[in-house]
Amino acid sequence: MTLRHGQAVALMVVVTLLWATAGVVTRQLEQAQAFEITFWRSAFTALSLALILPAWQGWGVWRRIASVGRTLWVSGVCWAVMFTAFMVALALTSVANVLITLAAGPLLTALVSRLFFGQRLARSTWGAIGVAGAGIAWMFARQLGEGGWLGSLVALGAPLGGAFNWNLVQRSQRQGRGVDLVPAVLIGALLSAALTLPLAWPLRASAHDVAWLAGLGLWQLAVPCVLAVVCARALPPAEVSLLALLEVLFGIVLAWLGAGEVPTPAVWQGGALVLGALLTHLWLTYR
Repeated sequence: MTLRHGQAVALMVVVTLLWATAGVVTRQLEQAQAFEITFWRSAFTALSLALILPAWQGWGVWRRIASVGRTLWVSGVCWAVMFTAFMVALALTSVANVLITLAAGPLLTALVSRLFFGQRLARSTWGAIGVAGAGIAWMFARQLGEGGWLGSLVALGAPLGGAFNWNLVQRSQRQGRGVDLVPAVLIGALLSAALTLPLAWPLRASAHDVAWLAGLGLWQLAVPCVLAVVCARALPPAEVSLLALLEVLFGIVLAWLGAGEVPTPAVWQGGALVLGALLTHLWLTYR
């Protein structure tokens, strides 16, 4: 599946909206705790992808997974880190605090691109990252003043894993090796479920909780993560990470409307800087 630049941007907006539902859904749970939440979501994601991938790519996808090289498995580890860190952090601190930490993605992606992959960035990208970073710093400082520093520290694993992941996807395409990294999402979900099951045992989630987490596994993770990998083939890593910042704004609004977590003025102020940087960068890119 090949997308034009505009199509990839539009699809990434839809992806971020689906991703943003995690916080508000997590607040509907009755009994499940941090590691059990992560286990059930990852397990249902793996189950969903085990059905989606053969239907989309044919049964030969299993043979290709077994025969590909190290890049696919490294990407799977990155997804596992992202899945686990994000959900555990949501159980430790507020939705806004976690999402603000995720917004460090562009900064980390640019740093990883430069240090590990030798990719040069346009000045407009650096400028957008700088403005977004100022907004993040403003929100983050105020959130730390209210506590929740452990949740923020755990959440930092998600953008760090994403920074390496987007660069891996882009590099595999530039080198023309034809490695399909979509199954890496499945590998990441399996690794995350296997890692958190011993920590979640004994399982105490109610049927109500399991139903919500099954929905998260399919519509909040499996489907949008596969679409994100497809988008990353047509977009530079830094731009993917900038577009992913929309999850921060969507998630905060959804948690406010659906779970009563009212954002502080600092969240709105910093969020305005982040969104402004994103829109300005996209406008300059189109020009």
